[in-house]
Amino acid sequence: MRLKNKLALITAAASGMGRAGCEVFAREGATVFAVDIDEARLKDVVGAVEAAGGKAFGRVANLLDPQTCRDVVAEAVAKLGGLDIVWNHAGIPGLRDVENLDLDGYAKSMDLNVRTSLLISGAAIPYLRQRGGGSVVFTASTAGLVGASVSPVYSAAKFAVVGMAKSLALRYATEKMRFNVVCPGPIETPMFPQFFDPNASKEAAAEAQARTIAAIPMARMGQAVEVAHAAAWLASDEASFVTGVALPVDGGFTAR
Repeated sequence: MRLKNKLALITAAASGMGRAGCEVFAREGATVFAVDIDEARLKDVVGAVEAAGGKAFGRVANLLDPQTCRDVVAEAVAKLGGLDIVWNHAGIPGLRDVENLDLDGYAKSMDLNVRTSLLISGAAIPYLRQRGGGSVVFTASTAGLVGASVSPVYSAAKFAVVGMAKSLALRYATEKMRFNVVCPGPIETPMFPQFFDPNASKEAAAEAQARTIAAIPMARMGQAVEVAHAAAWLASDEASFVTGVALPVDGGFTAR
C-alpha cells in the first residue's frame, strides 16, 4: 500500500474526484480527514470508507471563511494525530461573462480556488515539518496550463494555483515538503456540467459535450478515480523526488 500509515487531509471530499480520493487514499493505507460543505454526502463517503475497511473522519466546513480553513487543519491534526498529506481539492467553476463581470462571483471563484488552498497549506506546513516533511497536492485543471475560452476567470485561478504550487515547492524543498498539482481534463463528475452554459438547450449541451470529447485524443471523458490515483501517487513516497510538477490527467488534451 503506497500510503500505509499516512495521515491525509482532503478538501471537497464528498463527491466526484474528492470522494474518489478519500476511497483511494484509504484503500492505499492512509487515514483520511475529509472536509466538505455537504453534510449528507460527507457522511456517506466516510461511511463508505469505513465499510471498505478504511478509517476516515469528516468535518463539515465552508472554506470561504478564512478562519475555518485554519480550524480545519487544526482539527485534522487533532483527530489524525499529525499530518503527512494535504490534497487541496476545493474549487468551483469560474464565471463565463467578462464583459459584465460579476465582481462578487469573481471574488468567490478566486477565494475558493486560490485563497483556500494557500491558507490551508500555510496552516499545514508547521505540522508537516513536525513529521519531517510531507506532500501537498493541489487540484488545478488543464485550464491552468492552457487557455480556456469557456471561463477566463477559472483559467486565471487555476494558473494561479499552478504558480503557487511551484513557488512553494521551491521554498520548502530542503525541508522535504513537496508541492505538486494534478490538472484534470474533462472528467465525469457532478460538477462537470456547470462548466457549460446553464441556459443552453439539451441539444446544445449535448453538442458541447461531444465537442469536448472530440478534442481529447483518447476519445473519452476521464473518470474521477483516475485523477485520484494520480493524486495518490504524487502524495506517496514513490514520488519522493517529484516536486513543483503540474501533472495533466487529461487523455492527451494538452499534448498537442
